[in-house]
Amino acid sequence: MVSGEQKKKNIMPINSYRDLDVWNRGVDLAVKIYETTRELPPEERYGLTSQMRRAAVSIPSNTAEGWGRHYPKEFINFLRKSNGSRTELETQLIIAERAKLLNPAIVAENLAELEIIGKQLLSLERSLERNL
Repeated sequence: MVSGEQKKKNIMPINSYRDLDVWNRGVDLAVKIYETTRELPPEERYGLTSQMRRAAVSIPSNTAEGWGRHYPKEFINFLRKSNGSRTELETQLIIAERAKLLNPAIVAENLAELEIIGKQLLSLERSLERNL
């Protein structure tokens, strides 16, 4: 049930990490990175392909794990890990573009999504810190 205060702010209750927009965006991005890395040359299978996929999967995974710890301080720590994976993936995308391994337009799309995810992670972290 949504309270009057939540209705005023147009906020839905969060009952699971799966209700978090940042987690959903992270999962969608991970799937997109799997698609994107299929464009990399086969010799990158154990290099950039593997690293980019691990970093992408780590973003929503750490968010979910932090939620599952049930302690705000631990959740904050895992959000910071998610953000670290986000910047790692950002760097790997830039390297792939500069090495002319990926289409710049595809890289730009992924970087734009990573920027949104970064803002959401920081916003959630700050919200949790204010409520400690």
